[in-house]
Order: sequence, then structure tokens, then C-alpha cells
Amino acid sequence: MSESDSVLRIESAREDEVAVLLGLIRALADYEKLSHKVVATEEGLREWLFGPRAVAEALLARAGGEPVGFAVFFPTFSTFAGKPGLYLEDLFVVPQWRRRGVGRSLLARVARIACDRGCNRVSWAVLDWNRPALDFYRGLGAEPAAEWVGYSVAGEAFERLARLGECGDG
Repeated sequence: MSESDSVLRIESAREDEVAVLLGLIRALADYEKLSHKVVATEEGLREWLFGPRAVAEALLARAGGEPVGFAVFFPTFSTFAGKPGLYLEDLFVVPQWRRRGVGRSLLARVARIACDRGCNRVSWAVLDWNRPALDFYRGLGAEPAAEWVGYSVAGEAFERLARLGECGDG
């Protein structure tokens, strides 16, 4: 690959690139040993990233036209700061392109978008065993939010909780 072929471009993902995004999502899941949890489909990505009620955005990193990484993020809000933020759901760089500035460039673009939108922060979570990612983020000046414990509810527990929130007629 010539030098001009390896020029890095980071752009907003387009609707016709959902298959590329899904491939990268699956590669991330493989890396995180979570492939069994991927149930995303091209149709779902198309609906929630590009449909009329889109809830998240995606960036694609390309080198010479080849997809080499992605980031998916969505808005949050801090009641204490009274300002919006962005939550970085996923950031992934294919192994052969790591340590070449792709991850830094993706995260910097998310930060620029957040800044342009008046946000006061970008936040994310990292698996506790992922030492390369932990070191990468610390190297950028990020700090762990040690006083917070992340939670999520899914599956049957999510469905039970949602049923508790059903409204009556009154």
C-alpha cells in the first residue's frame, strides 16, 4: 500500500454502510469474547442510526478506502452540570491498524463533535480486563470514574421492570 493509499479519513457513516458497521461490530465482539451477545442486524442498525427516530450516530475510519475502525455515540445529559454530553458506546480499530493513530483520531472526532454541540464531556465504559484500552484512554488524559458502578437491566429482568411501569387508565 502506498503512502497516499493509507491516508486516514474519518467520516460520518452513511446508511448504505450498515453492512460494514455490522462487520466491525462483530469484530469488536470477537475481540471482547462476546460474539454470542451480538443480535444486531443491518435492518436494526439502519432504523436506529439512520431512521426517523435515530438514537445514535456512527463514525467510520477508512485508510485507502478500507474500513479500519468505527465509533458509535449518542447524547446524554448531566443534571448536575446542566449540560449535554456524549456517550461513546463503542470504539474499535481492526488489529492491523492499532497503534497508528486511528483510535486517537476517532475519539478526537467524537470530542470535537461534543465540543461543537456545547457538551461538557464524553464518557464511556471499558471492560476491566482490556489493559490495552485502559492504557490508551489513560494516555489521552481520561480518568476512571471509580466512584461509580455501572448497571444495566436486560432480558427477562428488563421485561419485568417495564411491566411495573405500565400506566393504567386513570
